[in-house]
Amino acid sequence: MKLTNEIVLEVASKLGFDLVGFAEYDLLTCETHKLKEWLNSGFHAGMTYMERNFEKRNDVRLILPNAKSVLSLGMNYFTNNQHTPNSEGKISRYAWGKDYHDIMWQKLDQFILELQKIDPEFEAKSYVDTGPVMDKAWAVRAGLGWQGKHSNIINKKIGSWFFLATVITNYEFESSPHVPNFCGTCTACIDACPTQAIVQDYVVDANRCISYLTIENKGDIDPQFKNKFDNWVFGCDICQDVCPWNKKFSNETNESAFQPFGGITSINLDEAAAMDENEFKNQWSGTPLMRTKLKGLRRNAKFLKAGESSQ
Repeated sequence: MKLTNEIVLEVASKLGFDLVGFAEYDLLTCETHKLKEWLNSGFHAGMTYMERNFEKRNDVRLILPNAKSVLSLGMNYFTNNQHTPNSEGKISRYAWGKDYHDIMWQKLDQFILELQKIDPEFEAKSYVDTGPVMDKAWAVRAGLGWQGKHSNIINKKIGSWFFLATVITNYEFESSPHVPNFCGTCTACIDACPTQAIVQDYVVDANRCISYLTIENKGDIDPQFKNKFDNWVFGCDICQDVCPWNKKFSNETNESAFQPFGGITSINLDEAAAMDENEFKNQWSGTPLMRTKLKGLRRNAKFLKAGESSQ
């Protein structure tokens, strides 16, 4: 039996994906040119892995030689929980529950398996922001939404609180319609960033981004950012929190694994700064906080506390 867009949508929906888009195979010439400019400007900071496999980012046929279509899937992770106030270190919303990679990888494997049951000729390679694939570029091409000035993808129905997955296939599907950019003259995300990381529309300098500095960054945090982190100890949601599309259209996720573990959305800074390895693993194993490791979490907490003591 031949696969259709409708069949794919049905299978994806049953597995919990909120968004599905279809794009025909093509080179990402314009997108990789912009990526090269971003890299040449040093805006990727210490993420040197983004310099590798550049040809694969441009041409997905170097990943799947008979690629004909690329599917982009989105999964909403928004919950109605809020951060606790005062001296708590805030955790980015995406990290409140189970690590999304584990959830989405499992669902993607099932997604591909279900489609292969319908047509054994179906082939696919899937990624969740861990391979040489430009997830955001394909999401725009597949009509999931547009890239906001904060660089995240915005969907008209659910805002930008969703994870992306990319599936490269040997199948020809009908392409989804293009979605125009609806940011207009709004600069809410740019104006709200306390470290001025959004250096121009659609361009984020990771060297100044709180999310990068508290997660991917392996070194010390530059003292120039003291008292500018707004108490974010792991990641940052400011640019998404202020986005009008999120304020109006965010809705609760159907995936229970994205709900905060124990309702925890923030960490006491004193406890984080003094935490040992066993406590860290017992509390945060299976969550995105493992990415920064205990060393990174303690560094972040101490940096925030140093700012507090200087006020």
